[in-house]
Amino acid sequence: MPEKFPTIIINFKAYKEGYGHRAHSIAQAALNVSMESGVLIGIAPGYMDIHPMSNHYNLPVYAQHIDAINPGAHTGHILAGAVREAGATGTLINHSERRLTLADISGSVKAAKEANLQTIVCTNDILTSAAAASFSPDFIAIEPPELIGSGISVATADPEIIENSVTAVKEKNSSIRVLAGAGISTGECVKRAIELGADGVLLASGVVKADDPEKVLRSLVSKI
Repeated sequence: MPEKFPTIIINFKAYKEGYGHRAHSIAQAALNVSMESGVLIGIAPGYMDIHPMSNHYNLPVYAQHIDAINPGAHTGHILAGAVREAGATGTLINHSERRLTLADISGSVKAAKEANLQTIVCTNDILTSAAAASFSPDFIAIEPPELIGSGISVATADPEIIENSVTAVKEKNSSIRVLAGAGISTGECVKRAIELGADGVLLASGVVKADDPEKVLRSLVSKI
């Protein structure tokens, strides 16, 4: 793959379509489209699928969350090093469905970096994006929560939040890549997000719940 960082990342969440045989079908579709188009696509499956996905598909695989902990007595927590050992490339941090305090975001980014994981910090507004940029993650993904799963693209409904978040992040650290999320489902959405300054997109239901994920993915990469 020519790119180090993916342009499209698919979050499988805990959708019924996002684990087991169906998860493998989505991963295979992502690999097919990635190889055909040259656009690197990453996947964020459930924890149980990180190891098989990383072994069967030549794609970046991301955990959906890690905890800001060191190895020890932390029953039920997600250890960054264990995620890395399972084959993950990186991790989401502070998704709107797994919100953290700024202190925990900082700790999780630190733990991920120590485990050699790429970091994708999700934010919901411009101020949070700027604050998260001070932790120097690899990505910041701006996702207005009211648009997540709505089918209404952030690139259309709230273009200013993308533009202003990109500006706020790049002023802090120009090397951080910005992803746009919430309601992204078509090639036009991706094209518009990139025109607004984003480096790529983070999406979920538009692919995971689609009748034909490969068809949707082909649309997503068609205008890049």
